[in-house]
Amino acid sequence: MSNITSPKVTLKSVLRLNNNDFKEFICGWGAAVINVSITFPLNKIIFRQILEGVPAGTALQQLSQEGIKLLYRGILPPLCQKTLSVSLMFSTYEGCKQRLYMLTENELVAKILAANMAGAAEAILTPLERVQTLLQDWRYYDKFKNTPHAFKYLLTNYGVAECYRALVPIIYRNGCSNLMFFTLRDQSKVLLGNQESLLTNFICGALIGGFTSTVFYPMNVIKIHMQSKIGEPFEKFTAVSREIYISRNKSIRWFYKGVHLNYIRSFISWGIINASYDFLKTIIF
Repeated sequence: MSNITSPKVTLKSVLRLNNNDFKEFICGWGAAVINVSITFPLNKIIFRQILEGVPAGTALQQLSQEGIKLLYRGILPPLCQKTLSVSLMFSTYEGCKQRLYMLTENELVAKILAANMAGAAEAILTPLERVQTLLQDWRYYDKFKNTPHAFKYLLTNYGVAECYRALVPIIYRNGCSNLMFFTLRDQSKVLLGNQESLLTNFICGALIGGFTSTVFYPMNVIKIHMQSKIGEPFEKFTAVSREIYISRNKSIRWFYKGVHLNYIRSFISWGIINASYDFLKTIIF
């Protein structure tokens, strides 16, 4: 008799949260805190390149002129967003994959559904990405003092919906990138076998994360252009894609402006996350 009809595997028992779910969440949270603290300045340079289409040297010069006081301006939203996002990403994926496999007995279906469920769960945190975009945009330096002030302004003047601007590209990005990341990550663990170490976990996470981030980089370009606007009518994903394409000399290559630094950041970021996550798992589990 299959597991799905076994008295030991019921829908109630599958859906029930357990101690492992909490442990997965904590491992993801810890890995994200380490990562954000190290990579935020690089992320800010990439943001300038995406928004203004300037070379890395120009973006770095702009930040240097603004000084160290403004370098970490806007770190609270990504610190909150990334820690919760990575926590949800790992815990939701691992938890859903295990439960879906018990119900369907199909590993591929379980992975695809789990990756998209994790992506949808992460999309709940869109308001934090929204505020991060506004705080990093130099055009709003005088308008918003800090994260609470930005949230208060958006909610008071435009409501909750404004906080979820660019939700569609975020859902697309999250679901697709999660599926690619976890598929390649699981495969790397099979290939490495018992040869896993802190260094190999860093290298695997770095290569996989850098590749995945590069593939779906245009989604971030579209997202940032949507979120850099306040109070304007909500735009369709296809309309914004076309607007960027036309404004950047009708070249797909311009969708990848800043991708080199993004790859470096993702390489470092996902290397840290992957190595830290697996290291914390060996301690907590």
